[in-house]
Amino acid sequence: MSAAAAAVWLGTVVTILSRSHADRNVYPSAGVLFVHVLEREYFKGEFPPYPKSGDASNDPITFNTNLMGYPDRPGWLRYIQRTPHSDGVLYGSPMAEHVGKPTVIEITAYNRRTFETARHNLVINIMATEEFPLPFQAEFYIKNMNVEEMLASEVLGDFLGAVKNVWQPERLNAINITSALDRGGRVPLPINDLKEGVYVMVGADVPFSSCLREVESPHNQLRCSQEMEPVISCDKKFRAQFHIDWCKISLVDINKVVPVYVTRPEPGTGILPEFGEYDPPSESMKTRDYFSDFLVTLAVPSAVALVLFFVLGYTMCCRREGVEKRNMHTPDIQLVHHSSIQKSSKELRSMSKNREISWPLSTLPVFNPVSGEVVPPIHPDSYETTSMPLMQTQTNLQNQITIPQQRPSG
Repeated sequence: MSAAAAAVWLGTVVTILSRSHADRNVYPSAGVLFVHVLEREYFKGEFPPYPKSGDASNDPITFNTNLMGYPDRPGWLRYIQRTPHSDGVLYGSPMAEHVGKPTVIEITAYNRRTFETARHNLVINIMATEEFPLPFQAEFYIKNMNVEEMLASEVLGDFLGAVKNVWQPERLNAINITSALDRGGRVPLPINDLKEGVYVMVGADVPFSSCLREVESPHNQLRCSQEMEPVISCDKKFRAQFHIDWCKISLVDINKVVPVYVTRPEPGTGILPEFGEYDPPSESMKTRDYFSDFLVTLAVPSAVALVLFFVLGYTMCCRREGVEKRNMHTPDIQLVHHSSIQKSSKELRSMSKNREISWPLSTLPVFNPVSGEVVPPIHPDSYETTSMPLMQTQTNLQNQITIPQQRPSG
């Protein structure tokens, strides 16, 4: 290998290693909302600078996240990035069964302008907490927020502060955040700055306040059934920043929830029982006679069809009554009547063939009322009758009639 090729290979290896970030460790708590922002600024140093001097780098960068060794993320972890020019966000709520199991997430950043990549690992170490689970949980539906807007620490802190002001608990945690699209919601139209909506679940250690209980009153339930906004006294504490749909609020006391136990079958070892060695069939197999199969398949149906053919032919050709036998059983008066009808029909047909066609009135003699002369008609024998006009005009007459005009008096 030449020195130049070795230098190029070494430079490539150094570049790849330099673009692989070190592992980052985070320590979320079970039952508490986990939010990790994938900042574009953190990866910009791994890509070449912007070609124009003096301009800040604004390359489109997208992220791909997956569990190490798997094509997708864990079921409790979700990811969102609205545009290639915005930061990505990993969020979710780990459960108690995930405690003590480090979760390694591979994060790959793609520069959509230069098609270069940068990668680093995020190690999620889920910690146990004594407060999990909080006994009283409330889920709010916020109509004027998208999920990435609600995940911002400032916005989420303002919402928890408003809830704490209404609920007055000692401990209050955000448990989970879900986009309305994941609950079957529809994508809003791009008009009037409409939002997708987001569900926020919070938990506390004290019972629900009287303000939150107002939505369960019969009056407010009736208004919700009529698609009207319920009357909530503490809505003004949220209205300045958060538009809450109080008809979709959910209040759950997990101490009163009846647990449902599902019996699952015991998993097996996954190993088939021993059946001994495989014994393949011998190479010298006996030949099979297909003549009996031929008789059953073709000969029998053909014989049945032949018998049916003869039976049908005998019934149609040999069992007919005949004309003489039919006339013997028919009364004489009926035969005479039928014969007279046939004779009359034949006579009418012969008469219709020999009848003469009556000539139109235009072929009759024409009488001149002025001179009293009679113009002879056109004889049908000297003209073709098929081209004879029905009405004779004056120009066609042999002797044109001239009507005398009255002279003016002197």
